[in-house]
Amino acid sequence: MANNDIMDNINTNKIGRKIYALIEELFPICRSITGNGLRETLDIVQRVISLEIHHVPSGTEVFDWTIPKEWNIRDAYIKDPNGDIVVNFAKSNLHIVNYSVPIHTKMPLNELRTHLFSLPERPDWVPYRTSYYKEDWGFCLSHNQLSSLPNGIYEVLIDSTLEDGYLSYGECYIPGQSKDEFLISTHICHPSLANDNLSGIALSVILAEYLSSLSLRYSYRIIFIPGTIGAITWLFVNQNSLGLIRNGLVICGIGDCGEITYKRSRRGNAEIDRAVEQAFRDTGKREAVLDFDPYGYDERQYCSPGINLPVGRISRTPYSQYPEYHTSADNLDFINSNYLEDSFNFIKRIIFMLEKNHSFINLFSKCEPQLGRRGLYDSLSDQTMAMLWILNLSDGNNSLLDIASRSGTQFDYILKAASILTDKGLLKKIK
Repeated sequence: MANNDIMDNINTNKIGRKIYALIEELFPICRSITGNGLRETLDIVQRVISLEIHHVPSGTEVFDWTIPKEWNIRDAYIKDPNGDIVVNFAKSNLHIVNYSVPIHTKMPLNELRTHLFSLPERPDWVPYRTSYYKEDWGFCLSHNQLSSLPNGIYEVLIDSTLEDGYLSYGECYIPGQSKDEFLISTHICHPSLANDNLSGIALSVILAEYLSSLSLRYSYRIIFIPGTIGAITWLFVNQNSLGLIRNGLVICGIGDCGEITYKRSRRGNAEIDRAVEQAFRDTGKREAVLDFDPYGYDERQYCSPGINLPVGRISRTPYSQYPEYHTSADNLDFINSNYLEDSFNFIKRIIFMLEKNHSFINLFSKCEPQLGRRGLYDSLSDQTMAMLWILNLSDGNNSLLDIASRSGTQFDYILKAASILTDKGLLKKIK
């Protein structure tokens, strides 16, 4: 690996466009929690980064859950009484209720309506619906289209299979100087939804590609998993090595125009939590930090009481708090390469601080050392104040992040001051 520093300048505008281009490529694929669409997505990811793909058979028990049957779909449509196709899976994979069982029949509109889903409050949009753990079938369409359907007999076709197969997930491991791990997790089960969560998938891919070029303190494990059941499966398979995880982020919904939002880990004051809060302060962004709650994305699995990993969630507008969420309006126009770039840089900032966060011991702890005769005293400059804070709090119990937070000083000042004091023999790194 190269010796580049993680905060070296890169052409982030190119990074934003690169993330967006990957989203465009992945957008048409019909993904689910199992199946060929999910594996096709992993194959595309594997072209960019080193990825180990795992397959767990249907019926496997993982904690209190069971790996479901594998679902695949080839075609689906509804034909009106004149024989015209009025709802067509080939035009948008959101038209099918994900995990719909196969069916080919004719029925009157009043019977068909019980299997049709729309959004009366957003009459031009198509909703996204699933039926993962209850065998059923259905179609989604705009409310305007639903309202215009004439009475009569309709032909319904869903050419799908639901049979024993596999749950697949991908894992990219980037070794660092330490075996301690930074976990990055993103869900890959949603179909043509750009923000939720193609933005998380693509950003995680390009982040992994970038991290692979660096010399790193931590080892990084970036996992691409179906939501909920994928996280549960990964935790079950890897439960004997979870003690290596020191920090973690669930990345999702990271490409819209909303402000970056962070949800704390269950621990509430883990190193990752403090690093994100410091990143908000250092970048001048409005601090949008949510307390942990047991609902949301896969952070709730990583933070379940018997596991309790230091994993938080980062997104822009939180899920369900934007009207486009889980609808056809979450399309390629809803996201933007500039916001993807901004998200990438913010996450890179978090990683930088955690990579550089160490604890020190003041070698002259009985009263402050004389900085002037060492050429280090410059009245009350920011750098001098940073040195004084470090010397006072470096008792082995405070990390650089702790000192930056308590002193209200940017992390970069604290880091630079620690380096100067170490070079002058006043400070010693202990962990």
